[in-house]
Amino acid sequence: MKIKADYANAPQWKVLTVKATLPEELKCLDEIAHNMWWVWNHEARDLFRDLDPELYHDVKHNPVMLLERLTYSRKEEIMKNKSLMKRIKDVYALFRAYMDVKPDSSRPSVAYFCMEYGIHSALKIYSGGLGMLAGDYVKEASDSNVDMCAVGFLYRFGYFTQSLSMDGQQIANYESQNFGSLPIEREFDSEGNPLVIDVPYNNYHVHAYVWRVNVGRVKLYLLDTDNEMNSEFDKPITHALYGGDWENRLKQEILLGIGGMLLLKKLGIKKDIYHCNEGHAALCNLQRLCDYIEEGLTFNQAMELVRASSLYTVHTPVPAGHDYFDEGLFGKYMGGYPQKLGISWDEFIGMGRTNPDDHGEKFCMSTFACNTCQEVNGVSKLHGWVSQKMFSNIWAGYYPEENHVGYVTNGVHFPTWCAAEWRSIYAKYLAPNHLKDQSNEDIWHGIYNCPDEEIWAVRKALKNKLF
Repeated sequence: MKIKADYANAPQWKVLTVKATLPEELKCLDEIAHNMWWVWNHEARDLFRDLDPELYHDVKHNPVMLLERLTYSRKEEIMKNKSLMKRIKDVYALFRAYMDVKPDSSRPSVAYFCMEYGIHSALKIYSGGLGMLAGDYVKEASDSNVDMCAVGFLYRFGYFTQSLSMDGQQIANYESQNFGSLPIEREFDSEGNPLVIDVPYNNYHVHAYVWRVNVGRVKLYLLDTDNEMNSEFDKPITHALYGGDWENRLKQEILLGIGGMLLLKKLGIKKDIYHCNEGHAALCNLQRLCDYIEEGLTFNQAMELVRASSLYTVHTPVPAGHDYFDEGLFGKYMGGYPQKLGISWDEFIGMGRTNPDDHGEKFCMSTFACNTCQEVNGVSKLHGWVSQKMFSNIWAGYYPEENHVGYVTNGVHFPTWCAAEWRSIYAKYLAPNHLKDQSNEDIWHGIYNCPDEEIWAVRKALKNKLF
């Protein structure tokens, strides 16, 4: 055997991240671009568009990519344009005034878990209504100054984009996202290394990187398993939204619930309320039970604490829309948890069954969420009533109308969905603080001061725009 005297001929690989730089005068634009505040603030969006309208269209309204692709000559032109520089300073002043407000500590703090978030099309981590609701929820929490953080996934391919074949069939195209060009930031540990969360999967661990999306004043943390530390079987966990088979779906829900709680623990984040948006995140309560028992509590004591601080929002009105896992598959990944909880396997899996003693029944995430959350709500009055009936067998001793499933009426984030034409009307006729006090009915009475002709003119203008 030849003894190696040196490694001169062996390649030494290093990972480098190359990033475009901005002149000092324009660096505030990068700060704004990396906070999704610009999504619902038209002053910021209009500013980014006017930096280079053609390029803004080409990058699909992604300001991070826009700043990356601005030419040196265009940056020089911007700095020489006094009116544009004044707009940059004014928008940054608005941004800082918004961000420098401290969270309202008089209300409970919240940790929010969801599989998808619809914040902007530049960030493909949503597919439909559930994601749009979650995105609006996070934005409204920011505007309402709630002390909240959120947990989700950074999907490599996200949800598919559609195209049509020559014979009119839908083609699903999965396009890889370049994380370096998204309005997100990587989370680092105290030593400056990328933060890694080690999530137990029975007899091995899955390792997830952590990315942060700044959504106004709220931080949204996204887990990412597409890295070299994981096997080819585990990298795809965060490849696609609701992608793969039932085993991959279970892996995703372990990562979201258990991995999400491990992430918050590693960041030193403790909240008063833990909100599961759909049953996908229900296993966060399992990890919370384990943490309390590890601290010395009994199972029943831990369950009371977890229930008292947990909320489950159900969106799906039919049983077929909820996740059910075979006992064999569930046991493959969750077999070690009864020992951690100090209960038997039958007692553990029974927490996810409508009839705990029915050994043929699958484990349902939604049933587990109902059993571990004190508050359960539907998303409209009618849906609350449907959900009471749908879950009624869990509490066999009560009529459906007697169980604790309630409802809230889904809303939208007003500044996101309000057309610019209407915003100018509201600014003219409502109180100056109407965006900060939207639930005050008296503020909205100001619309009666607006002439009918003005309202009708806006309606016609928006219809023309739509056509």
